[in-house]
Amino acid sequence: MRAWQVGELGEPREVMRLAEDMARPVAGPGQLLVRVRAAAVNFPDALMVRGHYQVRPPLPFTPGVELCGEVVDGARRGERLIGNPVLPHGAFAEYALLDASAAFPAPEALDDAEASALHIGYQTAWFALHRRARLRAGETLLVHAAAGGVGSAAVQLGRAAGARVIAVVGGPAKAETARALGADLVVDRTAEDFVAAVKEATGGRGADVVFDPVGGDAYTGSAKCIAFEGRIVVVGFAAGQIPAPALNHALVKNYAILGLHWGLYNTRAPQAVQAAHEELTKLAEAGVVRPLVSARVPLAAAPDAVQHVADGLSVGRIVVLGD
Repeated sequence: MRAWQVGELGEPREVMRLAEDMARPVAGPGQLLVRVRAAAVNFPDALMVRGHYQVRPPLPFTPGVELCGEVVDGARRGERLIGNPVLPHGAFAEYALLDASAAFPAPEALDDAEASALHIGYQTAWFALHRRARLRAGETLLVHAAAGGVGSAAVQLGRAAGARVIAVVGGPAKAETARALGADLVVDRTAEDFVAAVKEATGGRGADVVFDPVGGDAYTGSAKCIAFEGRIVVVGFAAGQIPAPALNHALVKNYAILGLHWGLYNTRAPQAVQAAHEELTKLAEAGVVRPLVSARVPLAAAPDAVQHVADGLSVGRIVVLGD
């Protein structure tokens, strides 16, 4: 099979090499061999290639942490599934492995590319908004990086929950994307102060829930416009800066700082992941959520796709299609 390999850590475009004649991975107990139909590019892919992610597979490895694939043998042959491939055999290849217990049916309402992008980003947004922040209808939700893969999921799920969604983006093009997703208010952080915009939009009260996959200045500003008894959910640090929150500030203003490491639920509470998938499938079948796929590229273009995401230039999800 063909598969992209990382033999040394660095920038995706520089270190990803296409192997033309790799042996297919062999399914072990409890695993499924799938033909990759589509692989969504995630920011962790770029971090993993750079050696900056918390999961560090041994070199060489095939990157790609999310896919939609078709089971090629056994009792489940022909099933279309989504999930996280078993590293070091990642998704940017013609074949990959899935743990049978953590592979979920792809919603019929979604094509391969859309289905491949439903898992990580939407699960992350679901757990952040519902399990961690307990978002309620009528509350104000502030979403950072709202035109990105996980941010766009949070916008859609926030709207589905009946929240008023304020989307923060970087640039006019991404602002148009956030409006198309249904955000009630879009703030271009390159042109205006999102803190002032949130305060004005809420009559000075602030946001009830903040969804923050960015960190850095996004977190700092969020703490300035969080409402009484508000909840800031820390999802990631795409800005590259891990904030050091002032806990006395959280005490004085009565707000909560919540962490979300979605991957931990796969081992600690897999039944919750299953339940979230069932809810996301219902929303997809009802047309309420649909992953934003901004580009569909062939396997040969995987390094450029990962680099594009690494450089913060992507909107929604770029998806690498199987042949």
